Amino acid sequence: MQTEIIIAGFGGQGVMFIGQVLAYAAMDKGKQVTWMPSYGPEMRGGTANCIVVIADEEIGSPLVENPPASIVMNLPSLDKYEPLIKPGGVLIVNASMVDRAAQRDDITTILIPANDIAEEIGDKRLANMVATGALLGCLDIMTVKDLEAALEAHMPGRHKHLLPKNFEALRKGTEFAKQAIKK
Repeated sequence: MQTEIIIAGFGGQGVMFIGQVLAYAAMDKGKQVTWMPSYGPEMRGGTANCIVVIADEEIGSPLVENPPASIVMNLPSLDKYEPLIKPGGVLIVNASMVDRAAQRDDITTILIPANDIAEEIGDKRLANMVATGALLGCLDIMTVKDLEAALEAHMPGRHKHLLPKNFEALRKGTEFAKQAIKK
């Protein structure tokens, strides 16, 4: 099995962190992983995306043309990556930053107000973990527990105090996606 995921947004939205956490969680479970970041001209405010490939066997290339899954954190990313999702794939859209619905009906689209949920938790920077939780609610690649373990194992010591809120954000995102799929 191989799963490719594109994560995209503005710099400063935690796009690279999502990719790193997914990659660490997969590595910790013994999977083969590639993580390929791409930055725009500015670190904060410029475009940012990364590609994560998770597989049971050796990965031939870290490049992806038509991924089965994507998280988009803003409108320019939705415009760019929605057409590329493989039919039958999953698209997680940060509805807090996007003012239109997805236009495809051959993929599962979850419009999650990630920024709003993050603010309810108490920290707007958690929008990335809310969106990641939504992805986990739609794909059978890893569990929330797998990501929690990766966060605990790989988060720098100075940020360990943020773990409980990150865990809450992951769970709320997963719950939102599972409820959206049932409708």
